[in-house]
Amino acid sequence: MKLRPKLKMSAVISAVSVLLTGCVTAEQTALYSDREAGFSTVSARASVATKGKQSVWIQNQEQAQQNASRVHALIHKKKISADTAVQIALLNNKGLQAAYAELGLSAADAWQQTMLQNPTVSVGVLGIGAPGLGLFRAIEGMIANNLLSLATQKRRVALADTRFRQAQMRAVVETLKLASETRRAWITAVSSFETVTYLKQAQATADAASELARKLGETGAIPKAEQAREQAFYAELTGQLAEARLAAKLSKEELTRLMGLWGTDVDYLVPDRLPTLPARLARKDRIEAEALRQRVDLKVAKLELEAVAQSYGLTEATRYVTDLELIVGFEAEREIETEYELEDGELVETSTKETTITPQIELEFVIPIFDSGKARMRKAELSYMQAANRLAEKAVNIRSEARSAYTAYRSTYDIALHYRNAVVPLRSKIEQESLLTYNGMITNTFELLADTRAKTNAVLLASNAKREFWLAEANLSASIFGGGGSAGGSSESTATVADSGGAGH
Repeated sequence: MKLRPKLKMSAVISAVSVLLTGCVTAEQTALYSDREAGFSTVSARASVATKGKQSVWIQNQEQAQQNASRVHALIHKKKISADTAVQIALLNNKGLQAAYAELGLSAADAWQQTMLQNPTVSVGVLGIGAPGLGLFRAIEGMIANNLLSLATQKRRVALADTRFRQAQMRAVVETLKLASETRRAWITAVSSFETVTYLKQAQATADAASELARKLGETGAIPKAEQAREQAFYAELTGQLAEARLAAKLSKEELTRLMGLWGTDVDYLVPDRLPTLPARLARKDRIEAEALRQRVDLKVAKLELEAVAQSYGLTEATRYVTDLELIVGFEAEREIETEYELEDGELVETSTKETTITPQIELEFVIPIFDSGKARMRKAELSYMQAANRLAEKAVNIRSEARSAYTAYRSTYDIALHYRNAVVPLRSKIEQESLLTYNGMITNTFELLADTRAKTNAVLLASNAKREFWLAEANLSASIFGGGGSAGGSSESTATVADSGGAGH
């Protein structure tokens, strides 16, 4: 008898829950509960923006070992390209794996919202130690469930799903950001080693000039000031070369960090020079529209507006009643009934125990006397307007970033072409003519060395211009798909050969 009322009350709770919530589909539950929930979307979108690079989400030791072996095979004692560096970073960077964990947390939150809120069960024992009734007089059992939570579950699941899709786009942003940073780091590292190569050539020329000046100084053919000038130039260039070597090592370490390498995997090589300029530029006549269509961070902002709008609807649904509970239960009470009968002239007392079970239903809610919900509604409206304005600002900024990136892309290409096709050939021609006049004993040795230094300086400027173009090309991709980067040029200083201040007599 005691169990039946409990079962009936549970049935009432279940029936009310179904009526209020509707159905959460099995597909939704399976989607959110999957160990790699949403990652296929992240991988696919990132692959498009990174030209086919693969991303992985490592969640156990076996996957970690397999991935480590793959990375080792890609990089150990090999000369890596920019594409290989990006692929290794996407496979091996631990910060990216932490970002993917945020995706899993969001999926778990959405999964949690698909579950009904656990009911609260309370059991009370009354009349403990009552005379003639044993240990207790009555038992009271109640099952409470929050009706407002049940009524708003569908909206909460929809909001959690929006947040889950937003987490997917944020994971894509982190992936593209890492890819873009790695590509720029590779460009900077290779350019640094290319600068070292050209400075070595300049140092060889300066060494020859310094040695010649020393010998001529011993014969008295040139004054000591001229001799000291050539030696100072060589000393300054030696310092520049040391700085360039340091910059090359540090830039390679930056690339190593982004790829998440340590141990024997750091034993890899990068090329000594950047790729040559492409034959033609990619045309982007509708780059603003393309950026607005492709930018992942804009999709994040749109989903934020959608989430705030959904939250606004949830706030409106709970404006007047913030806590509504249905409490269903029973009370089982035992009583003693005493009867008196006259038998054979004597009064006989007969006692019987009777249990009475009484169902109970209660409805608890907060009366909005002081807080009518207007403040919460105002906050919801302002939050929506805030998200809408941020979305509009993001769209304006993306248009500007795309235009700036494309302008830098085209301009740096023209500048690099100018140095390659005009400045360097002219300096080479001057050096050749100077060599001819030197052989004809028309010009002296120091004029020839000065022209050689000028040519080396032009080659360095051309190398720096080429680096700026490749950085602009990486920034252009980031401006279209997202992932950070600026449209401006590199902040690094341009390496040039130290000016000797003129030589010869």
